[in-house]
Order: sequence, then C-alpha cells, then structure tokens
Amino acid sequence: MKKLLLLSSITTLLFSSFDIKADEAFPREKNTYRIMSYNVRNGMGIDNVTDYQRIIDVIRKVNPDIIAVQELDSVTNRSKGNYVLNEFAKYVGMYATYGSAISYDGGKYGVGVLSKEKPLAVKNIPLPGKEEKRTLLIVEFEKYVMCCSHWSLTKEDREASIVIINNAVKDYTKPVFLAGDLNSEPESDAIEHLSENWKMLSNPKQFTFPADKPRETIDYIFGYLPKGQVYSVFKREVVDEPLASDHRPLFVDVRIKKQADEVMRTIPYLQNPSETGMTVMWITNVPCRSWVEYGTDPSDMKRVRTFIEGEMVANNTINKIRLEDLQPGTKYYYRAVSQEITQYRSYYKEFGDTVYSDISSFETWNPAKKDFTVLVFNDIHKNFKMLDTLAMQVKNIDYDLVIFNGDCLDDVERESDIVESVNYYAKHLKGSQVPSIYMRGNHETRGEYSVLLWNYLDQKGGHSFGSFTLGDARFVFLDNGEDKPDTHWVYYGMNDFEQHRINQKLFLEKEIASKEFKSANNRILIHHIPIFGGNQDRYNPCKPLWESVLAKGKFDISLNAHTHRYEYIPVGEDKNTYPVVIGGGNRTKSATLSILRKRGNNLNLQVIDAYGNEKLKLDF
Repeated sequence: MKKLLLLSSITTLLFSSFDIKADEAFPREKNTYRIMSYNVRNGMGIDNVTDYQRIIDVIRKVNPDIIAVQELDSVTNRSKGNYVLNEFAKYVGMYATYGSAISYDGGKYGVGVLSKEKPLAVKNIPLPGKEEKRTLLIVEFEKYVMCCSHWSLTKEDREASIVIINNAVKDYTKPVFLAGDLNSEPESDAIEHLSENWKMLSNPKQFTFPADKPRETIDYIFGYLPKGQVYSVFKREVVDEPLASDHRPLFVDVRIKKQADEVMRTIPYLQNPSETGMTVMWITNVPCRSWVEYGTDPSDMKRVRTFIEGEMVANNTINKIRLEDLQPGTKYYYRAVSQEITQYRSYYKEFGDTVYSDISSFETWNPAKKDFTVLVFNDIHKNFKMLDTLAMQVKNIDYDLVIFNGDCLDDVERESDIVESVNYYAKHLKGSQVPSIYMRGNHETRGEYSVLLWNYLDQKGGHSFGSFTLGDARFVFLDNGEDKPDTHWVYYGMNDFEQHRINQKLFLEKEIASKEFKSANNRILIHHIPIFGGNQDRYNPCKPLWESVLAKGKFDISLNAHTHRYEYIPVGEDKNTYPVVIGGGNRTKSATLSILRKRGNNLNLQVIDAYGNEKLKLDF
C-alpha cells in the first residue's frame, strides 16, 4: 500500500471554494475538452527563480479541463518538502494525480495530471531511460483516458517507449490522449513511428522550447486512433509564456465523438398530424445531420431530409423532419437517423457514429373515418408520477391523438425543462406511434426558453392557436396567454398578450365562417384558462373579447384547465352557450383525464380521475 501511494497519489479537493473562469483570450467551443501539457521544470522559471504562482496563473488563464504536467518533485529536499503538484492543484481547484519516475533527494521525481474530474483509475508504468528512468502515467476518467510522459533523451529509449505505450493503451475503448515532453522533434523517427497509431492534435509548427526564444517543438498532445475514435480539433495553441518555465505550455480544444448510445437524447415523437403529412421530431445530445427513413414496408424505406433553399438543415440538436404527400388512412413505418457532426467547417467536416432509432409506425388520418379517441391531459406541471398513474388508466385503450392542454411543461427555465418532459410523455403515451399536440398554458410562457418552445414542437401554421379536422369533428384550440395583466411587475414590461388575444378573435371570426368549421358534425373548443366557472373572480380578459364570437360557434364542448379544480358547467349555468369541463389539478388526488370518443355519429366525453373512477360522462 505504501508503494502504491508513492507511485501514484490522488488529492481530492473541494471545488465549491473556487470560481475559475476562462480568460477571454482563450474562448472555446461548446462540447469540447481543453487538454493542456506543460513541462513546469518543478516551478522554476527561465530566470532560475522558483515561483509556483506563475505556473498557477498560467493554468488559471488557460482554464483547461485536464493538464499533463512534467518535471515534478514530490517532498524532495530541493523543494523544501513540498508536494509540488498539490501546490498547483489546491489553488486551481483540480484533482492531483502523481506518477513517480525515480527516487530523488529524499522524495520522488516524475510527472502528474491535474483534472477537473475525479479519476476512476490510475496506472504508473516504467519507461526506459539510460540517463534517467522515465514513466508513463495513465489516468482514466468516465469519458476518456489521459496519458502523461516525459521521454528519455536517448533515441533507443524513445523507440522502446512507443511499444510500451501502445501495448498499455490497446485495450481501452474510450478515447485516449497522450501529452508531454517527448524530447523529439516533429521530423524525428520517434514521432513518425508514434503517429502510426496516434493522431497529432497539437500544432508542430508552433515551437515550445526554450520558453524565452522558442526554436524547437518537443512538447505534444496526441489522440489514439486504432479504436476508431474521432478527435476534432477546434483550437490548438502554444501559450505565449516566456518566463514561468523553460518550456511553453500548449493546449488543444478537442471534441470527441459520443458513444453511439449517447447520441440520441429523446425517442422520436410525432407532431402536426394530418391526412397527408406527419412531422417526426427528436433531440440529440450533440450536433448531427439527421434524416427519416420511412415507407409502407419496413424493409423498403426511403430517406427524407430537411433542406432550406438548397442547404441541408444540420449541425444542430433539434431534429424536425416533415413527411409530406402521404396517403390518407395509411400505416407508415419509419425510423429516425442521426450522424454526429464533430466538426463543421466551410471546407472540412468530421463525423461520428450514425445512430438509428427503433422502427416505429403511425397511421395518417382518414377523412372517411369518423371514429377516433383523443386523450386530453392538463396541468401535469412535470409531476411524472401523477402522469404515470393517469396513463395506467388508458394503457389498454387505442387512441389517435394526445392533447396537452397547458401547464404540462411547467416553467421553462432551461432546455431540459422542455426536453425531459416531452421525452417522458412520449415514452409513456406512445409518442413514437401516436401524435401529440402541445397547447401553451400560462406556465409555458415563463422562463428563458419560453420563446423557444415551438422550436421543440411543431404546430400547424406555427402558432400557439389554430384548428384541425379529425374525422368529421372540428377542433379549435386557443391560447389565453398569462393569468395576470401585461402591466404586472413580474413581467417587466416584456409581455403583450392583449394583442395576441385580439389576433385570436380575428382568427375565430374567420374560423367560424370557414367551410371546414361549418361542415363539421362536431365542434370541440380547447383552451387552458377557462372563461366560465370558478375562474371568474380572477383576471379574465378573454371573456369580453371572445365570448360573443364563441357563442356563434355552437360548440359541443369546451375543455379547459388552470384552476387545478375539476368542474363541470352545464349550458346556461354561467350564461355559457356550450358545456364546459375544467380539468383537475397537478396532484394525483385531484388530477383528471378527459377522453373524447367518436363512434359513428356519436361523440362521447368521459372524465376520469387518476384511479379510474368516472367523474363525468356526456354524449353529444
């Protein structure tokens, strides 16, 4: 145990004490790792003054994710008993992993790795050195492996080291990096032989030694190739630091491809259904180029991609593929396909794995078919446990459409507030086979990502309100906006829902006069905030705007939500010209689910609670 501690020690730090930010001189791309190598000469600068602070300042400025550090003392007399790597680590907020090469001056001398991530495993493998024994420090992390070394000055030792290093890393399936002072120039046999299995990521044309007037390149960063890894380099620099050591530090920003099972963030989910079209959407964890393969025969499917004015929509994580010119009432098979893009440049691109979803199927709407079943959820507020309980009540029911009547995504402060909810609902409500419509409640208008909501969904006409025909029924859905006046302090003068509601009044007038609306046998109104019933003591701007127009529509039913209290309002009870059902709350004991069924000429509404008990049944 004592020997193991001498060979390799890991110092765990409390990162909450540090707030280190990258210098603006070294901005970086998203989803990249910054890998740095630095021969620090044990903290002694080109001026022969030992000053740890200068090294610390360089590390803070570059702000790497991981650093391979060479020429390090551990508790030697010349370092006054200091564990030099830890002196750096505790001031930059990183984990310190040390690899001893030799015993020296009462302590050890070797290399080290500083990392923001806690290591999973460590190996320290001896390398040959006639003048001085050398070492290979291998530090494994969740996503990659880091190797640090300082090679011998002797050619034969360097050649032998390559064989040892290749053998040491050959079984890793993760990306492997090698960084350090290799005491070899770019044209040397050693670098040529190393490059047979390793890709040089650093720039050999930028000199690293000596620090004050560099004229040689002997420090490098490499990536291991035989396991098919892709290393896309976004930035590679030698830092202009002439004083802190006799070598200059260097770093690369690298994007490594995701494992195939990590590319897809969500399952495919269906949006914007019609008789002749369907939108397939999914989210990836990394930028991709994506397409859908579909057809009536799962063994014979064609590819569809999205192009805008000649350019393929790619290098993004939100994938939206519209399938057009489909046959009504037809079953189609499809799968979503994404290939990771690790680098997207004007004249050069690199790619990772191509990933396929499971083959799913959907059926286009049939205008000749009157029968349908529609589920209407409301006010889930990301209460997934409650959703599970409701979904259990309809697990054996075939349904054609799922409508989320507002406040199902809750406040959308982050992208994950949208993605996690949409993915969860898709998984538990057959979202890859059955299309869904998301209606905006007042909570979906809140948060940084509220204005981006429709990027992740696909509404007919691109609005939060609209209409569609299913069978011989006409559905009209509206967006009430917020539940407080635009002038309320909480909106900071950034809302104008008044105009939005006026626009919808104009839409309603056109809709009710339309051929599609007039010819429908049933008319169903859906909006989140009710304008009748128990909400009347609250802010209710939609009622004076919409009521007179809606009264002309002769709707069979209006489905509402928002109050978190189930309520049924028969015709005339609140001067309403159509029955109103307000869905229940966001807790299991108060939640409800509305089920619309059309069988022949009969439209039926059933409202059940989370335990399957029937609260209401209406026939139209």
